Amino acid sequence: MSNKKSFFERLTGSMRLDEDEVFETSPKEPALNKTAALSKMKSEGWLDEDPEEGQLTVDVYQTPTEIVVQTMVAGVRPDDLSISITRDMITIKGKREDSRVIQEDNYFARELYWGSFSRTISLPAEVEPEEAEAIEKHGLLTIKLPKIDKEKKASVKVKSL
Repeated sequence: MSNKKSFFERLTGSMRLDEDEVFETSPKEPALNKTAALSKMKSEGWLDEDPEEGQLTVDVYQTPTEIVVQTMVAGVRPDDLSISITRDMITIKGKREDSRVIQEDNYFARELYWGSFSRTISLPAEVEPEEAEAIEKHGLLTIKLPKIDKEKKASVKVKSL
């Protein structure tokens, strides 16, 4: 193993352990190798792993008045989609459920994604979240986010009390 620290190790102050290296848990406990240490951490709840979430592929583009986000959500009911929008970010979450029960050895190819998915996108311009529109047609979800018009001016009439 190289003694030179990686960029991530220098940035975070962490260190890399090989399988045969010893991991000191505490002065009162015996030293463990990496595999035993990870197993101990999992059993103590330190490394609770959530099932892996899929990540949506998206197209994001702009028109003069809006930001448009498109993604394929074929096989997902609109009720199983959740879209959260702020002025500078959008998060799309959902779940695609497989209703078929097929034994693993009966598959020739298995490429479709089933389960939870999400995607958070940082937007290139501020938008009006309240005016957003989401439409699903033939499995294509299109979200239109009106841009904030920073050049828009309004005049205010002064009232006398």
